[in-house]
Amino acid sequence: MPDYRRILFIKPSSLGDIVHAMPAFSALRRTYPSAQITWLVKRQWSNLVARIEGIDRVLPVGSGLGGWLAEVPALRAQRFDVAVDLQGLFRSAAMGWLSGARERIGFANAREGSPWFYTRAVPVPTTELHAVDRYLLVAQTMGAKAGERVEFKFRIPQSDREEVDRLLTQAGVTPGMNWLAVNVSARWPTKRWPVASFAATADRIQEEGLGRVVFVGGPDDRADVAAVKASMKTPAIDMAGATTVGLLPALLARAALFLTNDSGPMHIAAAVGTPVVALFGPTSAVRTGPYGPGHRVLAGQVACSPCFSRSCSNPLVLECLNQVTPHHVTAAVRAQLTSHVASR
Repeated sequence: MPDYRRILFIKPSSLGDIVHAMPAFSALRRTYPSAQITWLVKRQWSNLVARIEGIDRVLPVGSGLGGWLAEVPALRAQRFDVAVDLQGLFRSAAMGWLSGARERIGFANAREGSPWFYTRAVPVPTTELHAVDRYLLVAQTMGAKAGERVEFKFRIPQSDREEVDRLLTQAGVTPGMNWLAVNVSARWPTKRWPVASFAATADRIQEEGLGRVVFVGGPDDRADVAAVKASMKTPAIDMAGATTVGLLPALLARAALFLTNDSGPMHIAAAVGTPVVALFGPTSAVRTGPYGPGHRVLAGQVACSPCFSRSCSNPLVLECLNQVTPHHVTAAVRAQLTSHVASR
């Protein structure tokens, strides 16, 4: 097995993909316990990566080509033995090459000509493979043992827990209150379950006494949350924009359940062991669903799904999501909460 002393781990985005890469990182950390591992990531996600167990150094890159190239001197100064590119795009592969690492490893089916920069290209046997398992193929190529435990390990400092508790109290979550985190947003319009459906489901959850609904999300999600709240009959707690991305592991670990569209925070919730009810339409839960047991994915049975498209061409717009009703989702939430309590 190679004696890697300095490893460059390239996974700059997006939020969900970074979480998917955590088990591959953990496998490399176990395989090379004495190596110094640097994770190259977009600046907006760097605070989350800094909370991943086993990280030696986080190298944030700014936006645009200039932001990336500005970090090349710092990369070359590290004298990396190997660069691991899990992003599989021209820019990420080029950064591995520009780092000066003598070995550069990535996927054989990576896009934008990126395999030209690799000294070793890892074949992917099928597209119907979860992203977590696909990334683990690279770690196994580097000496990690196949079949070992899959680990998502955040190091959540006590200061994060205390800050989350303060923010929850400030928002109206009292000690001992059973609450559910709800994310109504998604990067693609085609991933968003309808506002009216979220509102009806949130009302039913609270009317049945399943728990208080706490809306979460970033600053850009405030308008989506406001639209759902305006359609509700019962009051809900709004924490959209109240927390940073680095606080998400501590926040979602506190929730009894996470109800969400297909989104990055969904993967953080699954990683910290919070049961998930996820709504899928144009994407594939086989490839990017919440990883591991104990989660529930709801999706309509439509011939054109998954289409992996940001725009819907179905004459019945978003039929894949609209087939999922508030009744279906409330039942799934109820079952998840019951199962989770019984397993404690």
